[in-house]
Amino acid sequence: MNDSLDRVLVIVPAWNEQANVGNTVREIRERSAGLDIVVVDDGSTDDTARVARDAGATVIPLPINLGVGGAMRAGFTYAQRHGYDAAIQVDADGQHDPAEIRHVLDGLEHADISIGARFADKGAYEVRGPRRWAMLFLAGVMTNVAGTRLTDVTSGFRAANHKAIEQYVRYYPAEYLGDTVDSLVAAVHAGLTVTQVPVAMRPRAHGNPSQNPMGATVYLLRSVFALGLALMRPRKTTRGTTT
Repeated sequence: MNDSLDRVLVIVPAWNEQANVGNTVREIRERSAGLDIVVVDDGSTDDTARVARDAGATVIPLPINLGVGGAMRAGFTYAQRHGYDAAIQVDADGQHDPAEIRHVLDGLEHADISIGARFADKGAYEVRGPRRWAMLFLAGVMTNVAGTRLTDVTSGFRAANHKAIEQYVRYYPAEYLGDTVDSLVAAVHAGLTVTQVPVAMRPRAHGNPSQNPMGATVYLLRSVFALGLALMRPRKTTRGTTT
């Protein structure tokens, strides 16, 4: 793993994931010994918090459901206050393989943000139809914005160094796709650098993903809208002023 990182926090946002979060936490502990784990229980109505705590994670309970963006901002705030060198998001549903954590962290050797990319010639993860078109469109635009080739800007499997954590605490939107596209645009506008590393994704262990033709079409339209809003926002510096 990146030898410059002494303390790394794994942030696991979780909403009603009692069937998955326990195995996810245990697998992270087995695969990435020495990393601290915090599960942000995003207003779950099931036993997500208890299961995560029993598996060995620190739990931040949110009183209401804020969405992934709100949960991650809480996690980054925790990382900042406790002086972590880096933080990495791992979803609770088991799709992010903990065996890839150290690989994604290695990307921080030459960038402030490292994205675990699902469509970079590794693994068999596939998305088709309008959802795939939206991902390709977003990746093309973000490649130009970031000045480096990016193939999967909606991946939540991403790591942030100390500078990026500071930026995320100041601005990490909770709106739809804000945790991925909007946060990335804001980070680049603040002068942070981005890279990606190929990762293999796994199928969801329990529960069903919300993908159907109608949902995929809505995803396409909302993605374009979210990106347009992100690009129109004023640039922000890491000191909180705008340009």
